[in-house]
Amino acid sequence: MSNSNPIGFFDSGVGGTSIWKEVIQLLPHENSIYLADSKNAPYGEKSKEDIIKLSKKNTDKLLSMGCKIIVVACNTATTNAIKWLRSNYNVPFIGIEPAIKPAALQSKTKSIGILATKGTLSSELFAKTSELYSKDIRIIEVVGHGLVKLIEEGNLDSLEMDKLLLDLVQPFITEKIDCLVLGCSHYPYLLPQLEKILPKEVAIIDSGEAVAKQTRNILKKLDLQNEHNEFPKHKLYSNQDSNVLRNLVNTSNINAEIFEADF
Repeated sequence: MSNSNPIGFFDSGVGGTSIWKEVIQLLPHENSIYLADSKNAPYGEKSKEDIIKLSKKNTDKLLSMGCKIIVVACNTATTNAIKWLRSNYNVPFIGIEPAIKPAALQSKTKSIGILATKGTLSSELFAKTSELYSKDIRIIEVVGHGLVKLIEEGNLDSLEMDKLLLDLVQPFITEKIDCLVLGCSHYPYLLPQLEKILPKEVAIIDSGEAVAKQTRNILKKLDLQNEHNEFPKHKLYSNQDSNVLRNLVNTSNINAEIFEADF
């Protein structure tokens, strides 16, 4: 495996670009390939078996394109499929799961909220993580029904989104949380709306920076860093409408191309 080979990313759609942005910012010499599996979004409502099947499909595609490491830029796929992926492939996988630990350490009221998909909240990995870090902490879980669908349809800034978010965050306000964990890689794109709705003292935490640092650590450990590449190439693929991807990714200041492809 060559150090110049790309880092691979996949998500149930465009949301994982929030993770991709953090990684390419921290690792400015790395090439990358991103798969937005938008035609199968959202993963959060699917069975564990289906999530594994889709994760396998995406992994096979990224490996066929020469990826040296794969970032599972999807909370639902990580919590349901990463154990299976690591058992069945030799390539290193970086997962993304809700940042319960930093929220639990940061919380003063000992009351934290988690906004995530049904697939993440009902997973075995989430249950273990939650149990490990939630002693003396109240966790208020809310399933973000409909959020991924609206983002994938390009309705990020819409009245429908505002109304849905207002309803979903109400339990967090009622329970007086002081930390909100975003448990889906699509949700960082909702930060401006969430900051308007939630009380000012609520800290909003996502996993992007932690995933970027972990990717850097694993590349360094395996001696796979691409440190001398002045002109990295980034290729992003959507198997649905690539305009949604185009609206979220600013290609003007980076060497990035966006494609529509079937996978």
